[in-house]
Amino acid sequence: MSGHDHSHGHSHAGAPGESHQGRIAVALGITLAVFVVQLIGSWLTGSLALLFDSAHVLTDAGGLAMALVAARLMARPSTNRRTWGFARAEVLAATAQAAILLAVGLVVLVEGVQRLFHPADIASQEMIIFGVVGLVGNVISLFVLLGGRSKNFNMRAAFLEVMNDALGSVAVIIAAIIITTTGWVQADAVVAMLIGALILPRTVKLLLETIGVLLESTPAGLDLAKVREHIMELDHVHGVHDLHASQIATGLPILSAHVVVDEGCFHDGHAPTMLDALQKCVAGHFDISIEHSTFQLEPVGHAEHEPGAHH
Repeated sequence: MSGHDHSHGHSHAGAPGESHQGRIAVALGITLAVFVVQLIGSWLTGSLALLFDSAHVLTDAGGLAMALVAARLMARPSTNRRTWGFARAEVLAATAQAAILLAVGLVVLVEGVQRLFHPADIASQEMIIFGVVGLVGNVISLFVLLGGRSKNFNMRAAFLEVMNDALGSVAVIIAAIIITTTGWVQADAVVAMLIGALILPRTVKLLLETIGVLLESTPAGLDLAKVREHIMELDHVHGVHDLHASQIATGLPILSAHVVVDEGCFHDGHAPTMLDALQKCVAGHFDISIEHSTFQLEPVGHAEHEPGAHH
């Protein structure tokens, strides 16, 4: 016998993306405008650093575009074919964005080392102007995304994209000021490498988290050993096997398990009460509330007849 909590539907699977499409769209529009301005600036000044930052901004605009598509997909309702809708679109988009950010950060570090030994001529005064324009646009985007940055993986990745752009603009401004006042052109490379060093740890953390979701890992903060132990403490329970927990998307953990109970539970009408107790246990006892749980109640000895069971 299996059980599912029918009081919790799946309609909310797309809600996170639905409420943040506007934020991402505004940030994308601003980022594209910044790209155009910086591209024109690099052409007018002949600045390689500004051209490199323009390419950087274009890469991040692509990441925001993926985030916007994911947000729209997440808003779609579930169907018989896709029972969770497109809730996992946010995880896929965030993984792709984090991978791109990681690649960009590594390129920045490699390019920075090369420019230390082979510095390029830079029109530093003009760089300051276009760097400030880029920074203003990025700061506006950051404020637009600020309210939703912790809502899901997709919004976190989008916020990191814009944060990366903002730090890049700061790097351009600082490097330009140092070059203008001291003539030390290697400042551009040093500042760029520092920005790369700042963004990479957060990018790696996000990438590892999203890969963990795709690999069906147990949600962070949920100890399955403690879940098993707590279930075993319930009356009439003799054993727990095939205990699995994973995460569909942000705030959507799921759990399933086979629970061995007294034979009498199947004859005295106690099985529904057992299901209620099990679902209440995983929904309210742990730091992570699991509202989508499925339990199969079994009599003693039934597991021996299950092909491919994982005990």
